[in-house]
Amino acid sequence: MSEVLPTYDDVVAAASRLAGHAWRTPVLRSPAMDAWVGAELFFKCENLQRTGAFKFRGAFNALARFDAGQRRRGAIAFSGGNHAQGIALAGQVLGIPVTVVMPRDAAASKVEATRACGAQVVLYDRQLDDREAITLRLSEARGLTLVPPYDHADVIAGQGTVTRELLEETGPLDALLVCQGGGGLLAGAALVTERLSPGCRLYGVEPETGNHGQQSLRRGAIVHIDPPDTIADGARAQHLGALTFALIRRGVTGIVAVPDLALIECMRRFAQAMKLVVEPTGCLGLAAARYAGLPVQGRRVGIVISGGNVDLPRYAEWLSAR
Repeated sequence: MSEVLPTYDDVVAAASRLAGHAWRTPVLRSPAMDAWVGAELFFKCENLQRTGAFKFRGAFNALARFDAGQRRRGAIAFSGGNHAQGIALAGQVLGIPVTVVMPRDAAASKVEATRACGAQVVLYDRQLDDREAITLRLSEARGLTLVPPYDHADVIAGQGTVTRELLEETGPLDALLVCQGGGGLLAGAALVTERLSPGCRLYGVEPETGNHGQQSLRRGAIVHIDPPDTIADGARAQHLGALTFALIRRGVTGIVAVPDLALIECMRRFAQAMKLVVEPTGCLGLAAARYAGLPVQGRRVGIVISGGNVDLPRYAEWLSAR
């Protein structure tokens, strides 16, 4: 991993590499959602991205920069699902073999989709095994290049294209709410907002049981936590990375946390008001706008819907639960 922080110019370069490969996802409005929150909401719909999540952007940008030897030997990653699918598809498009280390309790649909793109999947026990240690052992033994899910300059730059596209369409915003696990999407948003919308208040949003980022900002150092128990499986990271923490500290107004019950209500709202399937992690931004007490009333607020990958039987249970 490079220790050099990416810049806004790296985001611009990533956008050029992604042209013709990543979808330029729509920015949608909803009068019903505006009324529910009391603000003008602009939803960047990365649930409609290739593989159903923003992660394809960072993974493709990283793999596209491999040299000939790295392309031949292949890439390795660890992921609960969305980065796995993103790097698997990126490898398929670019002709690079990919291995992904995934938890045994990952959503079955995410594991199947990763394998369907040709990646080799290595399963581990989230409660007993160290996924990063497993990945490093395989990387060294097989000569594979590690592409982590968030703490990598090229990954962060790729994720920054989400916010760049949003602001190109909306113009400056008063606030932007971005889900936060390991911090790649939020760090990329920080790079872009400071250039294109410097007055924008940028907030990261975590599940209550996985608020390591919130704790890290308060302490001024990276906090490590146990694997969090949350339905937001895309935000189950146990700590921020060195690069993501540095960018978040520099450019983020704050990080807030919301309960899982709020995510379930937001899944219902997305389905009813906008006819969108959104996974729990993708609901973090809307949940914060509605429930976290942020100063968004009457403001122009961007919300990144990070993904829509959810097992349908579980999704049906959440929508029907009361």
